[in-house]
Amino acid sequence: MRSYRVVLASADVRNVLLLGALVRIPFFAGAVLLALHVVQTLHGSYVQAGVLSTIATVCIALSGPWRGRLLDRFGLRRTVAPSILVGAVCWSIAPFVDYVPLLIFAAIAGLFDVPIFTVVRQAVIAATTEQNRQPALALESVSVECAFMVGPIVGVAAASIWSTTMVLFFVQMTLVLAGILLWVRNPPLRSAQDADRANAVAVPRRSWFRLEFVALCVGASAAIAVLAGSELTFVSAIREFDAQKWLGVVLAVWGFGSVVGGLTYGALHRKISTYLLLAALGAVTLPMAFAVGPISLAITGLVAGLFCAPTITASIDQMSRIVPEGGRGEAIGWHSAALTLGNGIGSSMAGIAIDAGGFPAGFGAAAALGLGIGLGIPLLLALHNRRRPAVDKQPSQVGA
Repeated sequence: MRSYRVVLASADVRNVLLLGALVRIPFFAGAVLLALHVVQTLHGSYVQAGVLSTIATVCIALSGPWRGRLLDRFGLRRTVAPSILVGAVCWSIAPFVDYVPLLIFAAIAGLFDVPIFTVVRQAVIAATTEQNRQPALALESVSVECAFMVGPIVGVAAASIWSTTMVLFFVQMTLVLAGILLWVRNPPLRSAQDADRANAVAVPRRSWFRLEFVALCVGASAAIAVLAGSELTFVSAIREFDAQKWLGVVLAVWGFGSVVGGLTYGALHRKISTYLLLAALGAVTLPMAFAVGPISLAITGLVAGLFCAPTITASIDQMSRIVPEGGRGEAIGWHSAALTLGNGIGSSMAGIAIDAGGFPAGFGAAAALGLGIGLGIPLLLALHNRRRPAVDKQPSQVGA
């Protein structure tokens, strides 16, 4: 635990991690509340709920890169202030209107979404050195896992007591307050060594948006696709076992494995390639296809969960080494957009596979994606790096 004691000794890191953990709970609660509000209160169809969730998610993903670039160019307060105003206006009206206006307000709010994930990760990277960044990012990933598990439960429980209109309003206003808190706290997004360049312009995109960064985003997207596909397949498997009452337990065991894996990875004193971890995630996902009941599914899920958080942590850590400090806001925005895209791809892929061959096909497809991308990207990068010196030599040979 020495690695974590060193990280948590920093007040800046402690405050950012705590703030990130608190504000992400209403974020994840709001996603499920939108669907519940459409079905329960507006008496819409599940298709309408899915369309609303998809549009809101796409708008949030689209906002990531350009909001991140604004963080690099203008700083936190000038970037977050418009988000606070737009969010306050949209979500003070959206819960009380019909479906179509709700769709419009949710889309606008999504485009101006407070970049919580980008701010927290950029602040964690800025507050740490390369030596202690791994455990700090591991704690950040684990906090996301916990918020992802707690948020929907809190949202559904509140909606069962009060109307979805009031719960949705309260949750979204909580996110607005989180934006105000970020504005007030204004955590540094650049390291102390870069403080004298606080007003410098953003690093040109062309200096880091290259094949290595794009490959990393593809790997991160594939990792989330494996997780999203596995999550949907858990539901299919439990239904096939006719053991619906065990679904929450199995998912909790899977999530617990991710927490343990994330904390273990953060305590290591060496870095592991994102692609190696992605391939390992695919490999340990495959045994779940051979589960014969909820107990065996929980055991194999526990093992698979061990590689969930480490893969995402490694991708963020690797990104921080690829991208210069003045461009990390936009880079994290692209990374977050890739994660969002992967979530949609994984769910769709698993749904098609489950319809074709049941839950074994769902886990098999997720495993194949992780193994294929995890092993394929390093091979493609190696081939590219072998060809590049040859290309670089051609001008000098022609000149000679």
